[in-house]
Amino acid sequence: MDLDTSTDFGAMVARRLQEERIGWLTTVDPAGAPQPTPIWFHWDGETILIFSEPKVAKVRNIRANPKVALSFNSNEYGGAVVVFTGRARIADTPPSEARQAAFLTKYAEGIRSLNMTPEEMQAKYSAVILVTPEKVRGWT
Repeated sequence: MDLDTSTDFGAMVARRLQEERIGWLTTVDPAGAPQPTPIWFHWDGETILIFSEPKVAKVRNIRANPKVALSFNSNEYGGAVVVFTGRARIADTPPSEARQAAFLTKYAEGIRSLNMTPEEMQAKYSAVILVTPEKVRGWT
């Protein structure tokens, strides 16, 4: 996905990929129904990293159908809309230590609010989902 950060929209998308704390990952269940789920994520410029409990519907859905959408909440007026479509996969190996550290730093407060340590969080949310965005749409 090429993101033109010289446009207002592209600049907003780039900023939100770095600053947003919550995204909405939409997978497709076996009956073809969309299943949106709030997620924590990390963007590295190529893929969106999501950690998940391994035995939940979104993981099963991705294994059966890798087509996903990921979006952010709009602003209070219905603007600042960002929707990515692409493909997800369940990684066989953990992300690099640097990427894990970046994720854990971003969500340190959230992890504490769950009364978990980073190690407990990584043990519970051991499935690694990588989303490769193919298209982005929305408006400022």
